[in-house]
Amino acid sequence: MKVIAATKFREQCLALLEQVDPDGIVITRHGKPAAKLIPLRADSRDLIGSLRGKITIKGNILSTNARWNPCL
Repeated sequence: MKVIAATKFREQCLALLEQVDPDGIVITRHGKPAAKLIPLRADSRDLIGSLRGKITIKGNILSTNARWNPCL
C-alpha cells in the first residue's frame, strides 16, 4: 500500500487517480493517516456468486429451531 503526504497528494491528485491499485493509497497529515483513497468498483455484477465455494451452510437457514405450539 502506498503512503503519501497530503501536500504531495494535492499536487499529484489527477495522476494518482489513474494509478491507484486495489490496496489503495493512504494520505497522511503530519505523518498520521488521515484518509485512504481506494478504487471504486464500477460493476456490482462481480459480487454475484463471488462467495461460491467459499462458504458452507449448515442446517436450515430459514428456521429458528424454536418449538412452536399453536394451542397455547
